[in-house]
Amino acid sequence: MPASPSTARAINDRLALRLLQQQGSLTAGQLKQLTGLSRPTVADLVERLTDAGLIAVVGEAGEQRRGPNAKLYGIVADRAHLAALDVRTEGVSVIVSDLVGTVLAEASAPIGGDAGTGPAVEQAVALVERVVKEAGADRLHTVGIGAPGLIDPASGELRDSTGLPEWHRSLVAALQERLPEARFIVENETNLAALAEQREGVAADRDTFVLLWLGHGTGAAVVLDGALRRGASGGTGEIGFLPVPGTTGLPSAVDCEGGFHSLAGSAAIVELARSFGLPVEDASAPEPLAAGVVGRAVALVAGDTEAADRDARAASADRFLDTLADHLAVGAASVVAILDPGCVVLGGEVGQAGGEALAARVADRVRRMSPLATVVRPSGLGGAAVLRGALLTARDAAQDELFAPPDR
Repeated sequence: MPASPSTARAINDRLALRLLQQQGSLTAGQLKQLTGLSRPTVADLVERLTDAGLIAVVGEAGEQRRGPNAKLYGIVADRAHLAALDVRTEGVSVIVSDLVGTVLAEASAPIGGDAGTGPAVEQAVALVERVVKEAGADRLHTVGIGAPGLIDPASGELRDSTGLPEWHRSLVAALQERLPEARFIVENETNLAALAEQREGVAADRDTFVLLWLGHGTGAAVVLDGALRRGASGGTGEIGFLPVPGTTGLPSAVDCEGGFHSLAGSAAIVELARSFGLPVEDASAPEPLAAGVVGRAVALVAGDTEAADRDARAASADRFLDTLADHLAVGAASVVAILDPGCVVLGGEVGQAGGEALAARVADRVRRMSPLATVVRPSGLGGAAVLRGALLTARDAAQDELFAPPDR
């Protein structure tokens, strides 16, 4: 059945807004060309969206031709402000953007493990409020939050997880109290990283893939036929608990020690590097120590460093990367055998630091362990993928609400 006039108008409005989001500012003529709609229909939708305060004239086009210049229309970016949080065990990162996703302010702050729940929450909330103020935002429309652990698929709340700081769960409630007008969306950090890689990273050409998170800890995100899969309890991808060979025991329901985490977590990678005699430099940066270790090993093997003993160190680094690839391939091959995703992304700071050198080693081992053709790619966004995914989630939710027809 043909759409009713009101439904057709809503569809046309959403189409025009999406084009303005993707393409930037456009003239009415360009909107006509891109949508295939008639000139009167485009004129009507431009008037409706302008009256609704969703778009405005942002400039002119056609300065090089005769006659009047065409008006350029763009989304009213300050119609709403958004925030994204990356909540880690050791700190919080925050960005605030406008409705089209342009970042206006950002900051990070460490939060010590001995801070206590109350002080830790206050530090995090104060950071958010400061970044909102620096962005010039009166209020926040939608906030996307990425955090480690399980997210209840029914309530959307962060579940109590052993080994994670108590202030994580308390933070969301505190933010809701201090920012009562905002809408909050909480998602597992690895899932958000996969969303970012799918939309703007190395998996943009894939409808089905698995992101293997390699940061302080381990995790996996599963995207099948374009959709993120969370599982019955929100636990899809808890690969740290996967029982694997090469560890000293088995994981338990409350401790992933003995699982894949024991082979691929940051602490395990650092110890592996030490066993090959590679230097491990302590750093106060929030990035996992393993990322620096892996990055330096890759540079040594590539010959990008200068040192008298570079050849010997390069040989050790090469063996280290080979052994690390052995460990990572155990988890990757397990996922491939069950899901046949066709593509595995080595995500997080460690995956990005390993680059093509580590990805190629893992791909070679998976090829030997599985008959299923699988591409292995290093992350294009690294640890920043969590914040980017949180912002994309907040932006999508805000636009879905603001771009909806008024009678919905």
